[in-house]
Amino acid sequence: MNEKLFFTSVTRISDLRDAPFEVTSIPREKWEMGDYVVTEVIESVSRRIVELSTGRVIEVAEGDMLVGAFGRREATLEATGDWSRIGEDGACEILSGGGLIGREVSRSMLEQPLIHLRYRGHPTRQGVKVTTHGFVPASAPRRFELPALLIVGTSMSAGKTTTARLLIRQLKLLAPLRVIGAKLAGAARYRDALSMKDAGADFIFDFVDAGLPSTVCPEELYRSRLENLLSRMAALEADVAVIELGASPLEPYNGAVAYETLKDNARLTVLCASDPYSVIGVMNAYGTEPDFVTGPASNTEAGVRLVEKLADVRAVNLLDPRTRPALGRLLEKKLKGTLV
Repeated sequence: MNEKLFFTSVTRISDLRDAPFEVTSIPREKWEMGDYVVTEVIESVSRRIVELSTGRVIEVAEGDMLVGAFGRREATLEATGDWSRIGEDGACEILSGGGLIGREVSRSMLEQPLIHLRYRGHPTRQGVKVTTHGFVPASAPRRFELPALLIVGTSMSAGKTTTARLLIRQLKLLAPLRVIGAKLAGAARYRDALSMKDAGADFIFDFVDAGLPSTVCPEELYRSRLENLLSRMAALEADVAVIELGASPLEPYNGAVAYETLKDNARLTVLCASDPYSVIGVMNAYGTEPDFVTGPASNTEAGVRLVEKLADVRAVNLLDPRTRPALGRLLEKKLKGTLV
């Protein structure tokens, strides 16, 4: 059956594409977050793009079979959904293009309908279901001591990944550094980590590498998976890490936990803001002042002036090439001793 399935990007840490498995319908009470599941596309409506384990995207059609993973999404601008809302009829949706599977709870009126699916079973081997956490490699605990450039946001679609790419490119221009690019919170999608690789990162990670299809999960679980991921990153021969922490710390993605864990490593903190007024709220929530604000809030001179008036913090439009020399000088200052 394997060759007839499309494996979404949340399966990329697994061996499901390469090793045989059975598809078994498991009683509803035994389902859990992180379970890999096989689903059938019932109605693809107009939002048909799905990301495969290779990072390539495809357009699906009714009758296609997709392998994804149960999880939860709380997207403020798009859709929310939860695997635990799936009923006995198995009706569900793909909540993110990377293969996060759950039942839609709400959706922005500006968003197209999600792809409707039907649960067909769990991948199993010798009667045991296959899960995301089963493919997380053990790692001896290591203290993560790399200097880090932290990117936080006021919401989704605030320019965090764009900023990560620009920082990585600038680092590569400054010195022959070995850079880690990482995204530590969100809902499964491989494109952000891959774009960091395209920008020049020598190593890339995201929360899926820690067995989490989404970081909307209990804090204790997130902390243990984050410890594993940071230990693996610490074992690499790298010089600096560019780390996207996800959306606002007030959202349930555990971004605040990641920030608290890594704030002592921060040589630079960038706040990506969707609008000038949101800057104050996130600064208060994190209890810190970023080195500068960027994102849509800084797209115009009016936005820059308003950010600086409201929050008394510098705003920079990193999309403007004229800001790059100043960014380079700032990185040289912040990473003094690292750049050789």
